[in-house]
Amino acid sequence: MFKTNEGSTARLLQLCMGYFVFYVITGVTVKYFLVYSEGPKLNGMQNLAYSTLGGTLVALSVVLLFRWYKLQSIKKVSFLGMMVPVELFYIIPSGVLTAIVIPTTTLMYSFKGISVMVAMVVMRGAIIIISRIIDTIQIKQGILKKTVYFEENIAVGFAMIAVGIKIFGGGDHGKASPFTSLPVMTVFSAYLIAYAFRIYIMNYFKNTRPKNSKASNNKAFFAIEQISSSVTMFLVTLTIVVLFKLDLLSGPRVNPFVNAIIAPNTGQTAGWWYWAIFAGMAFGIVAFFSVFIFMFKGRTATFAGLVNRLTSLVAGTTATIIFALAFGGKFPKIIDWVSLGFIFIAVFFMTRAEKKRAKEIKSEEA
Repeated sequence: MFKTNEGSTARLLQLCMGYFVFYVITGVTVKYFLVYSEGPKLNGMQNLAYSTLGGTLVALSVVLLFRWYKLQSIKKVSFLGMMVPVELFYIIPSGVLTAIVIPTTTLMYSFKGISVMVAMVVMRGAIIIISRIIDTIQIKQGILKKTVYFEENIAVGFAMIAVGIKIFGGGDHGKASPFTSLPVMTVFSAYLIAYAFRIYIMNYFKNTRPKNSKASNNKAFFAIEQISSSVTMFLVTLTIVVLFKLDLLSGPRVNPFVNAIIAPNTGQTAGWWYWAIFAGMAFGIVAFFSVFIFMFKGRTATFAGLVNRLTSLVAGTTATIIFALAFGGKFPKIIDWVSLGFIFIAVFFMTRAEKKRAKEIKSEEA
């Protein structure tokens, strides 16, 4: 980043700003392609295919072009006659988990009866809780040597109030709940389990690096994870297409997804698919900021998870407002603003925690 030190508050703010800007772009473009009356009104699965491709192309291009995949290992072990970094045995699985997180996130948005706002808040709130649990586990394991500040716990509390307001008071009344549908809960459970293990792995990597070591390379972690994720998604997509062509797999979600790949110039996608891929590149850029915030130096999973998820919630609300002003979409409801107010209270306590953590890090480096 520009003119900021690794682990500094200024660097954290830069990451948050980048995350915010590109998440807003992602939120507006998704709404444009899915619901705007003068847009293509793509099927959710069609958009999933193109946005994932666009995001993956960006991430892979950067990590391969700049060779971020070069990992300084703390230990190498013998595997199939070769000496390989021990970190690969958990970074590669993290990439596989990422390949689960990406489509399940989009699928949660595509279920009828569940608004994008409610789905987003439920998923973000769950990750905030998971991050706090992971800190507790890693402190007991002796992996995390820091304590979770009182202010961080207070911020978690206010964040959960904001989430509760959206779930129980801000949803689309009369429509399906994430807790009443088996397909929704299956996808949601896959999202939670994959993300939980992924966040644990990211924090394990961060918390087990020797102090001031070149092995503390988040770029290498991101690169290997993205390569693993991309390979996994390619193989799964290829399998789906082959099974579809053999008439062994079909359905209301499979058919539009496969057709978006094998016949992009027909139906709704004709003339729009390349724009959808281009728009998906913003989501790929978001991935950089998201991972680097989750793995931010010197911070607990609780704090990093709060910063990451609350930034995306504010960005989601901002995207909703921009889409309403520019494309005639619906403005946030009063209950949405109340929920956002509690989020800003959580941000206030996070700011206090960050000031304490910055002093702590400075004293450690003295």
